[in-house]
Amino acid sequence: MAKPSGAICNLNCTYCFYLEKELLFDRTSRFRMSDEVLEAYVRQQIEGQRGSEASFAWQGGEPTLMGLDFFKKAVALQHRYANGRAIHNAFQTNGVLLDDAWGEFLHRERFLVGLSIDGPQELHDLYRVDKGGKPTFDKVMRGIEVLQRHRVDFNTLSVVHRESARRPLEVYEFLKSIGSTHMQFIPLVDRIGVTDQVAAWSVIAEDYGTFLSTIWDTWVRRDVGRIFVQLFDVMLGVWMGQPAGLCLFRETCGDAVVLEHNGDVYSCDHFVTPRHRLGNLLDQSLGDIVRDVPQRQFGQAKADTLPQYCRDCEVRFACHGECPKNRFINTPAGEPGLNYLCAGYKHFFKHANPRLRGMAWLAMHHEPPAKIMDIIE
Repeated sequence: MAKPSGAICNLNCTYCFYLEKELLFDRTSRFRMSDEVLEAYVRQQIEGQRGSEASFAWQGGEPTLMGLDFFKKAVALQHRYANGRAIHNAFQTNGVLLDDAWGEFLHRERFLVGLSIDGPQELHDLYRVDKGGKPTFDKVMRGIEVLQRHRVDFNTLSVVHRESARRPLEVYEFLKSIGSTHMQFIPLVDRIGVTDQVAAWSVIAEDYGTFLSTIWDTWVRRDVGRIFVQLFDVMLGVWMGQPAGLCLFRETCGDAVVLEHNGDVYSCDHFVTPRHRLGNLLDQSLGDIVRDVPQRQFGQAKADTLPQYCRDCEVRFACHGECPKNRFINTPAGEPGLNYLCAGYKHFFKHANPRLRGMAWLAMHHEPPAKIMDIIE
């Protein structure tokens, strides 16, 4: 995951965990990735792939702040170093700066765009505001119109905060109404310092489980094969016996490193701290950094630090303790390291289990999982 503009953003979302990261870096860089770092990243990312494809994920901060010319340069470098490989680009944005020039470029170069929108206007504007504290919903909707006008493939990323978690169908139906067919729901867990307390806007674990289960009940009856919810797709694979397609739910992690604008590489998007700085790609290749001992230990620690309560859990195969960043509460026996969202995930996995088993059976017998809708009917 590359952050060419670092933590710099044109919004000031109340719950953003990344804006403070600018304090880690020398401001003389103006938080812009240099041509030298860009070329090294593109070359190393492609050379490090064993297969016939190479993928790039551009995030921030807000990557559109780099301007179109930066990404035109990135694409040109990708073509130069592709060596026959197919190149894929994913681009996460708040959508505020998108215009027709961006739309033409993103369509022409086949970028998959992730658009951040938290739901209907009231829920979105509650926390997603600009630097002046003003709401951003209308600007984001104009960005979506640009993507639709230029036929750019996009999915939506929605942060599930305390208020939106209580209105699941309102969020789900709204996202469908704006043309989103691929949805990601990100639970907001904003921890206060090193305590086990969370900020007032953080989702309540049980509410998140109900949020997922409520959307699931509608989706599994009406929208399988038409609307794709990332978590549901990942869990179907897990119920089929496959490794989770998302690092959150794998037994170990460590492959999803973050590249900052100055070439520094960190263990994970949620662990951009001095302790988790792995090196710089101008001094050491990305491949070597990922394979080196510190990052392997980081990834293995996810499994090694799992509390006994989780090891004995009947849905451990689906969860594996989720992300280590959220493991800051105690188990019922007082053991540290339980995930804050445990109760919510446990509720959802148990609730969805019967239909997931049915869909997995269909898929493994060469039937479309969407047939579950006919069976339910």
